[in-house]
Amino acid sequence: MMDILMYLFETYIHSENELNVNQDELEQELLRAGFRQDEVYKALNWLEDLAALQSEDASQNIATSSATSIRIYSDQEQQRIDTRCRGFILFLEQIGVLSAELREMVIDRVMGLETADLQLDDLKWIILMVLFNVPGNENAYTTMEELLYSTDHGILH
Repeated sequence: MMDILMYLFETYIHSENELNVNQDELEQELLRAGFRQDEVYKALNWLEDLAALQSEDASQNIATSSATSIRIYSDQEQQRIDTRCRGFILFLEQIGVLSAELREMVIDRVMGLETADLQLDDLKWIILMVLFNVPGNENAYTTMEELLYSTDHGILH
């Protein structure tokens, strides 16, 4: 499913192409590109759930915290999000790329992937998609994009 999400993001969001196609056309394009139908449905549902996180009702269900609090991950979250990925999320919070609300959106979308093999690069793409999808985070998006495309790995994982 990550391959489909990355394909869509790079094809429509990260390029000049418009995402004005209807879901049936988009589904057909993905099938022609060689993606399996069940994975296409999962990816499109994942994107719908991401968009739904912006609604007022959904945002009220996302916990917020003070600057001095720390996120405790559930057992399920710890199984899906390894120590390295959790450390990266914390790092992004500390440098101001992710707020507590955005962090919760990222965790929600990671848990929505239905995969046990989340890699750090996958997490970075998810964070980029969340930041792109939530208005008012242009600076955070730019910083995350630089982290994603940076060839100098230095101290950043």
